[in-house]
Formats: sequence, C-alpha cells, structure tokens
Amino acid sequence: MIVADKPAGLLAVPGRGPERADCLAARVQARYADALVVHRLDMGTSGLIVFARGLQAQRHLGMAFAERRVHKTYVAVVGGAVVADAGEIDLPLITDWPNRPRQMVDHARGKPSLTRWRVLERHSAADTTPDADACRTRLELTPVTGRSHQLRVHLMAIGHPIVGDELYAPPTLAAAAPRLLLHAHELVLPHPTGGHTVAFSSPMPF
Repeated sequence: MIVADKPAGLLAVPGRGPERADCLAARVQARYADALVVHRLDMGTSGLIVFARGLQAQRHLGMAFAERRVHKTYVAVVGGAVVADAGEIDLPLITDWPNRPRQMVDHARGKPSLTRWRVLERHSAADTTPDADACRTRLELTPVTGRSHQLRVHLMAIGHPIVGDELYAPPTLAAAAPRLLLHAHELVLPHPTGGHTVAFSSPMPF
C-alpha cells in the first residue's frame, strides 16, 4: 500500500472534464502504476489517504474500511466556543439533491452517521474583541461512520461550522481562512499483507 499526504485544494480522484483531471490519484499512479483508490478526502481537506497496490490489496483494505477496522482522526478549527470538553454527534445524513454536492441531516431518510469529538484548544476572543463570532475551538474528530461531508455537516448542525468551509459555514466564517481548516491527522489500519496494525500521522498544517 501507499499512504499519501494530500494538500488542501487538490482533488483526491479525477473530477468531470479535462480541467479537473489533475488529482492525487493520478499523481500517485504516475509513480506507482498499480496504485488503486480505496477511499477519498474532500478537495478542501488535507491529510492522509491510503492507496492499495493491486486488486488483492484493494479488496483487503476495502473490507477493513467496511468493517470499521480503519481508524481515522481529524483535527478541525470551528467557529465559536465549544462548551463541553467531548461528545458525540449522532445525526443521520442524506444527499441534498437539489443542492448537490451538499449533504443534510434528515431524520426520516438519512443514513446513520456518528462522529466523536473532543476539544484540543479554545481561543477566546474576549481579550481582543467583543465579537463572540471571533471565538474559535480546535477539535479532534473521530468519524465512526464515513458519510460524504460527515464532519462538515455534523459540526454545522451543532452550531460550530468549520472555519473556511464555503459550503456549510456562514459567509464571514467561510472567508475567515484561506482554506478549509480540516486535516486528516492520523490513520491506523490493518496492513493488507499480514493484517498487522500500522499507524501513520501527518503534522498539522494550520
């Protein structure tokens, strides 16, 4: 397998049209022709992605993801001061079809989605500005399920959207950073040959 560290702003896999052909998968496959996609990150999200080398490795890694034997940890900076020190967000998600690629919470039709979080650091604006919207909280996020945009929608749903999120944050918060402040920081998974646990980490870029 290959573990790559994707920069923010680069597609994980090709998009539609020749102008969106450049992506992490294409760059990895240019060096390793047998590299196959196993999972994805949003274009705005940076951090760790694993590629399988060959079909057998892809099947093993795909099964590990399906059986939730892959553990991913993200770090995000969100708007506002998160009061509790840790918690869970258990809200079902579904595609917002008229507004694709947006996702939304839907208690009637959504798929079960669970995110665990804990506070790493709080940045209070009280000492520098009376504007409560300037408060920020750095969170560690552990997605138990892997729905599209899960972390972004879950945090928006509890009133703490991710800074720099042009899809889900209000305009002032979306414009408060030059990128989406979400990073895939740690990846722990069974190796496709032998099954022993391997762990990788990527330093925080923000």
